[in-house]
Amino acid sequence: MQYVWPSNKGKVMGQMIEPLYAKQVEAVGEDDVYYKLLSLVDLVRVGKVREINYAIKTLRKNILNETSR
Repeated sequence: MQYVWPSNKGKVMGQMIEPLYAKQVEAVGEDDVYYKLLSLVDLVRVGKVREINYAIKTLRKNILNETSR
């Protein structure tokens, strides 16, 4: 299943996931790193165990500079 944030400019159809805040879709359109981080947060919100573990590991690496855990 592919999750998407609601957007009039979107090119992909999928299961809608509510953004964490109102201007999120606009903000991520301007910043690739921010898009990646918020996508990982959404994996934690709706993913399966393997996806959640991957997202947490990747978020730790990107935000806390942790190498492994």
